[in-house]
Order: sequence, then C-alpha cells, then structure tokens
Amino acid sequence: MAKNKKPIETEILIENIEFPNFGIGYHEDKTVKIKNCIPGQKLNVRVYRKRRKFEGTVLEKISPASYEIKPKCEDFLVCGGCTFQNISYEDELRLKKQMVTNIFENDKITLPEDFTVQNSPCIEGYRNKMEYSFGDDGIDGNLSLGMRKMNSFYEVVTSKDCNIVDKDYQKIVNGTLNYFKSKGTKFYHKKTQQGTLRHLVVRKGHFTNEIFINLVTANKTDSSFHIGDWIDVLLNLELESKIVGITHSVNYSVGDVVQADEFYVLYGYDFFTDKLFDLKFKISAFSFFQTNSAGAEKLYSIVKDFPGNIQDKTIFDLYCGTGTIAQVLSRNAKKVIGVEIVEEAIIKARENAKLNNIENCEFIVGDVLKVIEEIDEKPEIIVVDPPRNGIHQKALEKIIAFGAEKIIYISCKPTSLTRDLKILFEHGYKMEKITSLDMFPRTYHVETCVLLSKLKSSESIEVRIDLDEMDITTTKDNATYDEIKKYVLDNHGLKVSSLYIAQVKGRYNLIERKNYNIGKEETKVPQVPLEKEKAIEDALKHFHMI
Repeated sequence: MAKNKKPIETEILIENIEFPNFGIGYHEDKTVKIKNCIPGQKLNVRVYRKRRKFEGTVLEKISPASYEIKPKCEDFLVCGGCTFQNISYEDELRLKKQMVTNIFENDKITLPEDFTVQNSPCIEGYRNKMEYSFGDDGIDGNLSLGMRKMNSFYEVVTSKDCNIVDKDYQKIVNGTLNYFKSKGTKFYHKKTQQGTLRHLVVRKGHFTNEIFINLVTANKTDSSFHIGDWIDVLLNLELESKIVGITHSVNYSVGDVVQADEFYVLYGYDFFTDKLFDLKFKISAFSFFQTNSAGAEKLYSIVKDFPGNIQDKTIFDLYCGTGTIAQVLSRNAKKVIGVEIVEEAIIKARENAKLNNIENCEFIVGDVLKVIEEIDEKPEIIVVDPPRNGIHQKALEKIIAFGAEKIIYISCKPTSLTRDLKILFEHGYKMEKITSLDMFPRTYHVETCVLLSKLKSSESIEVRIDLDEMDITTTKDNATYDEIKKYVLDNHGLKVSSLYIAQVKGRYNLIERKNYNIGKEETKVPQVPLEKEKAIEDALKHFHMI
C-alpha cells in the first residue's frame, strides 16, 4: 500500500498471533495486525495505515480456523470480556504459549525447551472479582449493566449467561439492573457528564463464599431512587453465597475508573475474606487480590518452590497488595518486608498478618521508588509483582542496587516483563527458571513467573588489565583511567576499578583494542554495579568522551 493510499478491503489469512490479542496476516508483503482473531481464520478486512504500521478491522469472516468450536457464551465477540470462547482450552493454552514465546524471541531472550503455560485449576466460574459498567444497551437507549461492548465507549452488554463467573454474579447484576430500570435512573455519560450510575463491583471469596458489593456513582444522592430499597433487593436475592458487605463509592472524576472520593458502608462490613492454603485474608473494596483464587494457590506454590531454602533469608515483597505472597513465604523465611502504595491494602496486610499469627512480616505503605531507599535491611531475595506496565526504570535501578541473590519477577504482561528482564540481565542477573500460568482462562492474559539469580562471587575470577594496552580513543579529551577514578571518587564518593571503567567505555564503543586476561572460558567477569555505571558515565560526559 502506498503511504497516502486510502483504506482498502481485501482477504487476509491470519497466520500468527501477537500479544495483546492481535492476529497477524499479510497484504502486499506488508504485515497487518487485526484485533480479536486467531491463526487459521480467513477474513475480509479493511486495511489502513496507522503511523508506520498497518492495521485492519474485520468486515466479515470468510472461513473459520479448523480448530474453532461453537462458543458457550452467546454474547462472545459482542461483549468485550473474553477472547477465546471459540476454541478448546487446550488450543487456548497453545496460543498463549505461542504469544509469550514470540515476545521473548522478538526481544532475543531464549526460553528453555520445556517452557510451558500451565493450566488454571478452574476454567469456568473462576473469577472472584468483576467490575461491571452501567451504560446504554445500544438498541433503544435503555439502561444496561455488564461489560463494555467491544469497540464501544458507552454501549454495554448485559450477558445472559457469563461462564467465567458463577450464577450469583448474574443474579446480582439482574437484580440491580431491574431495580434501577424501574426507577428510571440514568447512567453517567462521560461526554455530557450527566447521570448517576457508573459501576457495580462484585467480589467473592472463592473458598469462603462471602460476597462483597460496591456501587460506584457520580454523585452522593439521586432523587430517582432510595439506596435502602436497592439494598433490600440484594438481600432478598436467592444466592448460594452470603452477602457480607455492601458499600457505596462516589467518584467525582471524569475518568472511567473505579475509585472513591467518598466511601460509605451501607450494610455489613467494608471487607470480605478469602483463604489461600491455611491462611485467611481480609480484602477491602480497593485492595489487590489475585482474580483467580484457585490459580493464586498454584502461582504461589511456584513462587515458594523457586528460591529453594529460605530459612535464614530476608525477603522483600514489592507491590505486595494485601500481603498474600509475603505471608505465604513468611512461614519459611527469616523476615519478609512488604511494600505497597495503596494504604488500605497495607492496613489489611497488617490485619491479615495478625489474623494469621504471623510476626515476621513488616508492611510499609508508599511508592516502591521512594520507600526502598528508606529500608535499612538488605534482602537476599526480592519478589516483585508490579502493575501491568512493569517496574518504573528508576525503581528497577534501586532494586538492582540491593544486589539480592535472587529476584522472583511475577508479571501479568509479558512485554513489560521482557523489557525489565533485559535490564536485569545487563546488571549481572541470569534467568534460572521460568513458567507461565493461565490465571485468566478465556482471555488473552497470562501470568509469567521468572527466577533470576545474581552472579556469585565464587563464579568470578581475578582479572589483570594492562592499562597501556587498554584502549586508544578518538575523543575530544582522552582522560586516563586514574583521572576517571579520581573524578568518580571526588564527585560520587565511589571507588571504581579499571575493569568497570573499561566495561562502560566498551558500551559506548570507546575501546579499540583490549587485553583482558580472563583465564578459563567457563568463568565469568564481574559486571559493573548500576550505581558505579552511572557514576562512570557521568565522568565520561565530564571529560567530553560521550
């Protein structure tokens, strides 16, 4: 397609799959990315140029993939909640493995031959949390409550039989929707900023059968309904589980997010409980807790097994949420320190530790980027379970500076994971183990857990460097190694070796010939620590060498 050519319609065979949820096909030797399709489908597609790439929208499915099956949910591909209702679970795991493998290969990270995506213990009815949206049904402008319609900002699909949650969720949605419909209450429209109803959050303890409900509105009161009547509707539903808390959050912001500028407890408690292994957890309205409780037990079993013996180890659990991983590991560790930016999650983490009679856990509220500088202890093991976008680069630098023996990285977004892994590799960590786990059946999401280990001192060797043969540079000012060392010591208070300087200069192609006496081939050269690398870079800039 020419650069300024208008979108065209053409037939495309989907040949590959790419995270997140893109089918890959080809037109005129150009790669075309198309949402919500799978390899083997032949589609009629409108292809258009988006920046320097080509994307497509599906106009018609010409023929299905050979392995497609009839979806169990009749709202599939109308509702935006699921991706893989139209294939078997075995094929879903195969495609997820393919997506993760493609990402690692593109970033030139080698996966072990036995790499696999482990199955979820539960495939249907596994979710313990749903954030439903109020909106327009797109037919007669009627109020709707459910998942956002695919490719729509305002239209919402009320599923008739969603199979990733149990039947109680559907009863709560139907009861709530029917009540507000009968009162003529309006949903909050982002464009006009008119209306009241925004979200309905339903959470459930998978192992306790406790239900927690949070209504999110754009204002505190609305004359069209009485909130006490809505509570009566919920409490009179015939549910298999028990409602233990109903709350009301008021979100005054324009953004389409679930948050509370004001928060009220309407019935029962401001939390519900669930269990993992033999531990009990109180979970508040906005606390992070793994969406798949049975899957969380399987994931945390992997985390427990990865580092081996941790009996005398101090562990940092960063982005700890309500402290689930910290408390699971605490039974075998010397001490665990958890850090989380959400204050109410830390409050619950402390309560949970007390509830479970755990005394070797400390929980700190704050941004990981800022808090870890204030912790005096030095960890042997660091566990990170960051948000989808991964670890902020400055926070990652500070994590690396601890020099922990092992890092366990848990990620729900493989593209963020590989980005951070490459930085960890550059600073002396190597990947020991990796496995992916399907925590989100019927969606394209997948959890990946990686064990990284630091180069041990016993693996390093003594290195002799002849300074007169180190390098010949063609820079404006060619500072000597002694001058660079003095600058770093005077301005950063750090002592650096000639080897470390050579490594940094090598990364900037400042070394034309070298004479490293490194001994046996299987031994490894110690790598410059991140803090010293930055200091040496500053010196090179000072001397106009970079």
